[in-house]
Amino acid sequence: MKKIWYLIVSMRPKQWTKNMVLFAGIVFSKRFTDPELVRLSFYGFVVFCALSGAIYILNDIFDRDRDREHPKKAARPIAAGRVSPRFAAGFAVLLIAALLPVSWVLGSEFFLLAAVFVGVNLAYSLVFRNVVILDVIAISFSFLIRAAAGVAVLHPVIPDLEFSPWLWICTLFLSLFLAICKRRNEITNLVSAGDHRMSLKDYSVTLLDQLVSLSATASIISYSIYTVWPSTVLKFDTMDLVYTIPFVVFGIMRYLYLVYSRQEGGDPSGVLLTEKAIIIDVFLWFAAVVYIIVR
Repeated sequence: MKKIWYLIVSMRPKQWTKNMVLFAGIVFSKRFTDPELVRLSFYGFVVFCALSGAIYILNDIFDRDRDREHPKKAARPIAAGRVSPRFAAGFAVLLIAALLPVSWVLGSEFFLLAAVFVGVNLAYSLVFRNVVILDVIAISFSFLIRAAAGVAVLHPVIPDLEFSPWLWICTLFLSLFLAICKRRNEITNLVSAGDHRMSLKDYSVTLLDQLVSLSATASIISYSIYTVWPSTVLKFDTMDLVYTIPFVVFGIMRYLYLVYSRQEGGDPSGVLLTEKAIIIDVFLWFAAVVYIIVR
C-alpha cells in the first residue's frame, strides 16, 4: 500500500489545479447549469488529471538524479528511493494506456487532444525542457491543449461551440507568464540552477524580467480585447464583461508582487491554493463572469 501511496504523491495532486482550465469551455458556453455538460466537463477534467499525473511520474523518473541535488525535490518518492523507477514507470505507462481508450469514449477530437497532450509533455520532459525559450512555450502549449480539450469534450452536445481567438491568445500569454515567473524563481533561488535544469544556463534575470513584463502585459491586453470584441458582445448580448478586467489586472499584479517582493512564483499551483488574495480574486472574477453571462 505504501508504494501506491508514494505513486499518488508522485502524481502531484496539487498540480491538478492546472486542469481547471478545461472548465472554461462550459463557462463560456452559457450552459454551465446543464447536467450533461457538467458531467462531460468533469470526465474530461478527471482524464487530464490522471494523464498529467502519469506524466509527472515519468518526469520524476527522468529527473531523479538531478532532483536528489535539489533542496525540496530530493524528498520526492522516486528521488528518495521510496519507490523503484521500474515500478513507477510500469504504473505510469499502464495508466496512460488505460486512459487513452477512455478518452475515445468522450469523442475522437477529445482523444486526439489527449494523445497530443501526452506527446507534447513527454517531448518536453525529454527534449524541450533543455532548450531555452522553447521550454516555456511547450508549457504554454500544454495549457492551450487543455483549453481545447475543454471545448472538444462538449462537442458531442454542442457541435458549434467555439473559443474566441482572443481567449486562446490570453491563455497563451497567461500560461507563458506563469512559466516564465517559475523560471525566474528557479534561477534566483537555486545556487547551481544550470546543474538542475540545462535551459537555465541560457537564461538571465534581465531576460526573464523582460519576458515577464511582455507576457503580463499581453495577457491583460488580450483579455481586455476579448471582452469588447464584436463576436463576444454578440454572443453574450452585452459589453459588461469589460467590468471583469480589474480582477485580471489585480490577479497579475498580485502575482508579480509575490514573485518580486516575496520571492515566490516557483509553484503557481501552490500559490493558487494558498494565496488568499488570489483565491478571492479568482472567485470574484468567476462570480462576475457568471452573473454577467446569465442575468
